[in-house]
Amino acid sequence: MTRTVKDRATAARETMQRIRTNPALVERTTAARDAVQKAVHTAVQKVVTDRALVVRDPATRRTLQRVFGDLGYEVIPFKKTEQAVLDTVPTDVRLTVTASPAKGQDATVDLAVSLAAAGYTVAPHLSAQQVRDRAHLAEIVARCREAGLTDVFVVGGDPTDTPTEFPDALALLTALHELDHGFTDIGIGGHPEGHPAVSDDVLFQALKDKAALATHIKTQIVFDPKVILDWARELKNRGIDLPVHIGVPGAVHRQKLLRVSGGLGIGESAKFLKKQQTMFWRFFIPGGYSPDKIIKGLAPHIGKPDNHIEGFHVFTFNDLGPTEAWRRRTLENLA
Repeated sequence: MTRTVKDRATAARETMQRIRTNPALVERTTAARDAVQKAVHTAVQKVVTDRALVVRDPATRRTLQRVFGDLGYEVIPFKKTEQAVLDTVPTDVRLTVTASPAKGQDATVDLAVSLAAAGYTVAPHLSAQQVRDRAHLAEIVARCREAGLTDVFVVGGDPTDTPTEFPDALALLTALHELDHGFTDIGIGGHPEGHPAVSDDVLFQALKDKAALATHIKTQIVFDPKVILDWARELKNRGIDLPVHIGVPGAVHRQKLLRVSGGLGIGESAKFLKKQQTMFWRFFIPGGYSPDKIIKGLAPHIGKPDNHIEGFHVFTFNDLGPTEAWRRRTLENLA
């Protein structure tokens, strides 16, 4: 007898119910699912890291050799992050540690201090939404000085439940410079896509105000090289002359990148890619993301007089193994 769609749906629900109520079946099903996910993830990352960045122009190749030799990674201060870095990342790769609203400012400084002790050059993020007041800032500065940290990255940050003295990144930067902070490299954030509720003039002026207290700009992730380049040229036109490091994701699984995009600075680009599948597949190979298209799109413009793009900064989302394999593979291919 031919079963109807309703019959098949009922049978499927009954099967799922038997699995849910049988511990042995639940364990076997979960183990099988985890094994499949692990195998798929491994295969995807091999595809991502095996794709070599092909650049034929000799001048562009030389530029990228220099850029990849000075690439920096951003990591998130989770419980296993330190060991993952130690196991995977060479000490000559510069690191930044993001300020996680869930973990708090002190977790960022804790990890930065530990990684510095292991021989890394580390810049902790200082968030205006997480540094409570001037006393807390002075304590952080003292810890960084004691650990030998000379780099820092100052952001406005996402709102938290903790009341703070600093309404924005400029206020935090101003307070920082009132201290004998000892930092020689101070980064600030750049947003090439702008903000739907704030005019470009207001955003550029805010960035110019902060630029007077900083030494470089790192951008949020934007998937369109033209948008980035137009923004970098406008910076130059408006007299904002700091070096710019363009933020790109590393060799990250596609689903993970889209899952975290809303909370980690990817913004409108990821929303657009979710809606536009044709554009989506221009930037993603099966299962994983490759930043090569963005890098190749911007590489010929690095060092040109109409902009201050200096290199790239990699948001790893703590997928450190695949990202480091991608970096090494690219360096080998560019040699």
